[in-house]
Amino acid sequence: MHVIVVGCGRVGSELAVNLDRAGHSVAVIDKRRNAFRRLPERFSGRAVLGFGFDRDHLEQAGVQEAHALAAVTSGDNTNILTARIARETYEIPQVVARIYDPRRAVIYQRLGIPTVATVTWTTDQVMRRLFEDSTTTEWTDATGALNIVERALPDGWAGKKLAELGEPGKFRLTAVTRGGQVRMAGPDVVGQEGDVLHVIVMKDAFDELDDRLRAGGED
Repeated sequence: MHVIVVGCGRVGSELAVNLDRAGHSVAVIDKRRNAFRRLPERFSGRAVLGFGFDRDHLEQAGVQEAHALAAVTSGDNTNILTARIARETYEIPQVVARIYDPRRAVIYQRLGIPTVATVTWTTDQVMRRLFEDSTTTEWTDATGALNIVERALPDGWAGKKLAELGEPGKFRLTAVTRGGQVRMAGPDVVGQEGDVLHVIVMKDAFDELDDRLRAGGED
């Protein structure tokens, strides 16, 4: 998968290196040439001097073949503009923007752009949002039988009651993170684009949970 990282600061460089180590094709964009000093010599991706909202610079970074983009500069406005261009102009399927002001998260969510606030930012979190099909385990009991996992809401579940995700004795939705705020999942909660699901699941029911999530788009 080709991934573009906009911003080569501490977070952007760490993210780019992790993606590179995971075997992905990576391009990093930054307006400061010396920012690329954060990248190790063994980094196999490309470095593009420029701006993430400049189409020429995006195309130098391979935006035409990109499957994911993370805007992680130090400016909210730059990140959201970059994310919007990536999503709306180039139709990159997985886009995430870093924000410093969590009050803006709801606005960005309405634009269909997942965000991660600086106060909770880790490269692990952004990778979760770039690769929405992956399951991240948040907690496991001492026996390993019971787990709480985090999953991005599949598009097919948007607009549907999430209570239908449950399967007695196997898995159940417990909470939803929406617009940077977590809430308990009641029987009437309806899925919205950008939701992050927190599901309690038995260790032998992961495949069934994945099947149920995929089935949301099979009306």
